[in-house]
Amino acid sequence: MTDVLPTADDVREASTRLRSRIMPSPVLESEELNRRAGCRVLMKAESLQYGGSFKIRGALNGLLSLSESERHAGVVTFSSGNHAQGVALAARWLGVRATIVMPTDAPRIKRQGTERAGARVVPYDRHTEDRECIGADLAARSGAVLLPPFDHPDTIAGQGTVGLEIARFARDGGVGLDALYCPCGGGGLIAGCALVMETIFPECDIFAVEPAGYAETKRSLESGRRERVRGHPPTLCDALMAPTPGAVTFAINRRRLAGGLEVTDDQAARGVAFAARYLKLVLEPSGAVALGALLDGAATGRDCVAVVLSGANIDPERLCEIVARYPDP
Repeated sequence: MTDVLPTADDVREASTRLRSRIMPSPVLESEELNRRAGCRVLMKAESLQYGGSFKIRGALNGLLSLSESERHAGVVTFSSGNHAQGVALAARWLGVRATIVMPTDAPRIKRQGTERAGARVVPYDRHTEDRECIGADLAARSGAVLLPPFDHPDTIAGQGTVGLEIARFARDGGVGLDALYCPCGGGGLIAGCALVMETIFPECDIFAVEPAGYAETKRSLESGRRERVRGHPPTLCDALMAPTPGAVTFAINRRRLAGGLEVTDDQAARGVAFAARYLKLVLEPSGAVALGALLDGAATGRDCVAVVLSGANIDPERLCEIVARYPDP
């Protein structure tokens, strides 16, 4: 599949395709964050996007790229929750049947959001079962189209519109970007962002930010081959637990990324608490890993950087627990 890599033009076409259907999320600034990070920080608030994350972009672009007969057959995907909600929403908007393979331990808010949008949820055990095999079998038996959460050209192109909007905002404001810090699971979001960022800010360093125990893109960049997670390390970052980078995403990222950063649960939680206190934003731990890295000095010495706040789907009890644990993050 790596012989059909998406391009920056595909991202621009996705932007045109999605323009009338989703909102461009705001780019925010915070004096407190700038002070702590030691540089100017542009925050892309995808937590405010439809479905509470950037995933609607790739899901909707994927569905819009299907033929009428393919849409009629329905779609199947597998997801820890954010792509699930993106596909469920996009499918409802377009009148497409959607089946989602979701882990039994997915946050309640993600499963409820997926079911509320009208999708059928098929649960599985992420520690003992293979979601890709389950999804492929469901698609084969029903004749539906399988739409992966990150390792597909249309999904990557849709996710890349996040980076396109960041780059255009900075360029139109006369601002240069030294670096982009982006949450990374399977690598679709950062791959799409990298494709367009290099055409507008070719000197911008792009960093994958991953939870401790799941920094497989970081390890893969260092080794030059796709690495795989060892065991099932515990993490707050349920949306970033991909066992290995995608084949398509890594083919893009290995040539374009400056490196990877590994963030602890404590750093991610501090990002969640900081966003709640100072930004007045709800973030899930997975959506706050890049923010957590900046709060810990990842961008010290740079002039202006961008960070993606990628998702907001956190159970209310977990959010309250984190905010109480870090009253002054």
